[in-house]
Amino acid sequence: MSSVLERHALAWLTADGWQTAMAANPQHTAALAQWRQQDWPVVARRLDAEATDSEVCLGLPLPPDTAGVKVRIALRVHVSHIARASDAIPLRSALPASGVWCDALAALCDEAPDLRVFGSLAMQTLTEQRYVSPSSDIDLLFKPANRQQLEDGIVTLARHAQHLPLDGEIVFPGGAAVSWKEWRIAMAHPAKVMVKELRSVHLAHTASLLATLEAH
Repeated sequence: MSSVLERHALAWLTADGWQTAMAANPQHTAALAQWRQQDWPVVARRLDAEATDSEVCLGLPLPPDTAGVKVRIALRVHVSHIARASDAIPLRSALPASGVWCDALAALCDEAPDLRVFGSLAMQTLTEQRYVSPSSDIDLLFKPANRQQLEDGIVTLARHAQHLPLDGEIVFPGGAAVSWKEWRIAMAHPAKVMVKELRSVHLAHTASLLATLEAH
């Protein structure tokens, strides 16, 4: 398996991978043991500066405690410790069966079926533990192939954000990611945007990202 996992991708660890994780995080042994027993995934994150080419950097976000405190356990394992991996889950697979988001999210999925989701809603779907609270955002991944898809998608997200707490990123070809809200502002009032990549975070002109898309 390649050591390159896109940010927000899901990874399932081998037995050796869990042992490595526990040895490096003894204060979180109980949580890690639960994840291992349930075979729940962890989440790919930006590479640490000292990570080698054969290492993968991951995060395990625990459910908020009773005070709402969120703990994220940072892991770094050898690529051989990844049993399997997948993209972030489709938004449609995370639709709640009921609640205030149910109908509005279903409508968004009907209009934008390729959206994926990460963050609280994704982890709640994957583990069936309580991650989502009334203050939670819905963190989306939007991957346009061309400029028209980008423009149409931003319009769609902005419209549905009037009824849903939408957040998340546009992911351009090559993996560069930008907050869709920041991109929308930059299109109206030209400015550089914050770009998150696997190995760095930096400012970039919107034109350089548009150049990665097909023109039509």
